[in-house]
Amino acid sequence: MADDNGIFIGKGEGPVQLLPHLGNRHGLVAGATGTGKTVTLQVLAEGFSAKGVPVFMADVKGDLSGICQAGENKPKLVERAQAIGLTDYRNEGFPVEFWDIYGEKGHPVRGTVSDMGPLLLSRLLDLNDTQEGVLNIAFKLADDQGLLLIDFKDLRAILDFVGEHAAELKTEYGNISATSVGAIQRDLLVLEQQGAEKFLGEPALELADLMRATADGRGIINILCADKLMQNPRLYATFLLWLLSELFEELPEVGDPEKPKLVFFFDEAHLLFDGAPDSLVQKVEQVVRLIRSKGVGVYFITQNPLDVPDKILGQLGNRVQHALRAFTPRDQKAVRAAAETFRENPKIDTATAITELAVGEALASMLDDKGIPTPVDRILVRPPSSRLGPADEAERTKAAAASAVGLKYNQVVDRESAYEMLKKRAAGGAAGPGASSEAPVPEPEAPQKSGAATGAVVAGAMGGLLAIAGAFLKSAARSVGTQLGHQITRGMLGGRARTRR
Repeated sequence: MADDNGIFIGKGEGPVQLLPHLGNRHGLVAGATGTGKTVTLQVLAEGFSAKGVPVFMADVKGDLSGICQAGENKPKLVERAQAIGLTDYRNEGFPVEFWDIYGEKGHPVRGTVSDMGPLLLSRLLDLNDTQEGVLNIAFKLADDQGLLLIDFKDLRAILDFVGEHAAELKTEYGNISATSVGAIQRDLLVLEQQGAEKFLGEPALELADLMRATADGRGIINILCADKLMQNPRLYATFLLWLLSELFEELPEVGDPEKPKLVFFFDEAHLLFDGAPDSLVQKVEQVVRLIRSKGVGVYFITQNPLDVPDKILGQLGNRVQHALRAFTPRDQKAVRAAAETFRENPKIDTATAITELAVGEALASMLDDKGIPTPVDRILVRPPSSRLGPADEAERTKAAAASAVGLKYNQVVDRESAYEMLKKRAAGGAAGPGASSEAPVPEPEAPQKSGAATGAVVAGAMGGLLAIAGAFLKSAARSVGTQLGHQITRGMLGGRARTRR
């Protein structure tokens, strides 16, 4: 059996395990459809959770949700456990939080327009260089004017404003093409019809809510219900990249911790790079290279290792390769490329083995205690302890009811932002680019005398205090928003660099 300190993945010549203190060195799970990638993903998630490491992963086919339920003693699974010497094999469910951008099968996930930034929005909208330039102008103007960009209507409002005042803005911000503004607005309309507007808004996701553990020390597995989201692959890829960039910007440097703060599984990884401009791919490479020092491990799951750029592939220290088919020249190239990424084992013809692997078999190479990849080994992957297959609606509902964070996100918050501010300016006749974004502060009302009983007086006083506190907080939010608008900084991928909580 494997060392108790490692995450046992399977057995070949000997036990193969992933060392938690090297879990932030990233990884790759690759293989053709139907070869066992989902089971490997489930085994890794269970292993990290058991070690107290929170996990985030997307469920693109809808069959990972069963991880919240105990598995069954199916003969094949029991035989597999016995064959690899898994003497402590038992069935158990794991702590799960379900998330869903559309809010249908899990807690809603939201981020603000400003958090996403012009670079990722341009990628999401598939803008050309000229249109991306106009979008950058809109963001710069909003920052300069202290206009909070939170949701879809804010983005539309600032684009309308830019288009209407293009001549006035030309000297300071450059040429603004009405055609480009119109094209961006049309793309936003298409995105809204696909339901993407539900992602942009508040309350925005707090990363701390993805990095929690249960009272008994198990890391919570956050599952993004992505079966519907996959109907819009660009939104799926952009959302996960946004989340990765938020983690990079917000988390402090920790070097190499005893175990990761979070492990992030990026399924269907090819969607991140398909059609992406070189500038974006370069920034993704930077984020992947540097985020390990924040204690975050990123694991790419894809059919073909060639889907991942070489510079990123070289950062992936822990690898599990399921079978690949070699029917075409590109397939054969992929097999050779996958074989070359492993440390050679003289007992295994790696390229041949990749095409011969049965379901549940894999080639694996993990980092050893010194951070060096182990020689490739042909293994039987261990059976998961949780259920293979989806959870039903009643089981999902039960998990949602037990959530400690769900109520925080279930209700949309729509505070004053760019849309409302620009509407007020237009109504007040001060719609120009240099107009102030400060709303007038009403004079406080004179206190009213009352002869009510003491209890009523106390209640009234408390109500007044709460009202004053609420007004103060709203005013403070507006003030802070205005001040930040003039000194806002954006991170590597263009999103607002949020202050660490």
